[in-house]
Amino acid sequence: MSDFYVKEIWRYPVKSMQGEKLTQCVLTKGGIPLDRGWAVRDEKTKAIRGAKHFGTLLNCKARYLDGTSAGIVPHVEIMLPDGTLTRSDAIDVHAKLSKALGVEVTLWPLQPAENAEHYKQVSETGDPIADLRQIFGLLPNEPMADLSTFSPEVITELMTYTSPRGTYFDAYPVNVLTEASLRYFQTLTPTSVLDVRRFRPNFLLGDTRQEVRMAEYDWIGKRVRLGTAQISVGLAAPRCIMTTREQMELPRDANIMRTMVRETGQCLSIYADVAQAGTVSMNDKVMTV
Repeated sequence: MSDFYVKEIWRYPVKSMQGEKLTQCVLTKGGIPLDRGWAVRDEKTKAIRGAKHFGTLLNCKARYLDGTSAGIVPHVEIMLPDGTLTRSDAIDVHAKLSKALGVEVTLWPLQPAENAEHYKQVSETGDPIADLRQIFGLLPNEPMADLSTFSPEVITELMTYTSPRGTYFDAYPVNVLTEASLRYFQTLTPTSVLDVRRFRPNFLLGDTRQEVRMAEYDWIGKRVRLGTAQISVGLAAPRCIMTTREQMELPRDANIMRTMVRETGQCLSIYADVAQAGTVSMNDKVMTV
């Protein structure tokens, strides 16, 4: 019998805004349906951006509006940091978001993969390596995370596009984090407030043994069953500056990044593809296949 179970299920209607907890989901090849269905575009660069660039996004909340359609996804209602509500179909939504973020942006629903221009990567510095170091929040003397474990297909996409085309994911459709890893990481940075919201998984897994280790790393290269679905675990997930950002009541904490670089290869949680579609519910057992 597995010691691990599904404790929380998270979906993020707008890339980099606060997520919403689900009690159940149907996991498909594309991940949790409607996960990261919207994103903001920087109107200066015309590139899709998240909280790696605009940290204030983490202080916005979004929810889907039933019975609406913006093409591939429904419309969303957004609560801005000052409590103001707006909707993706409101005439002034772009102006309100731009004012809240302090930079001109527009809000975009997910576009078809064929619309390659929409996903085009734009360099901030003219140097892709410098861009990555900035996104990862690295100090000059700190090494880059090892990206060689990414699949060639994903690396090829991310060299040209801000996300795999047809998605607003950073890289893979599923991210899994165990509480065992959070407990272990807390021992490495005891003064940090480690909340699941900093790490934005789709699935937070509890365990009956209350382990203190990077438990999900045991599943890299294996198939794992969650409910009636199966995921194919690819790699440990490299982490960026978003984990250190202030969000809601959580303070800014650069020590989180310093500790990950020093102790965990700048990784926490795992990335996965969906190997078999199925239903996942809270408290479902999790085990290798």
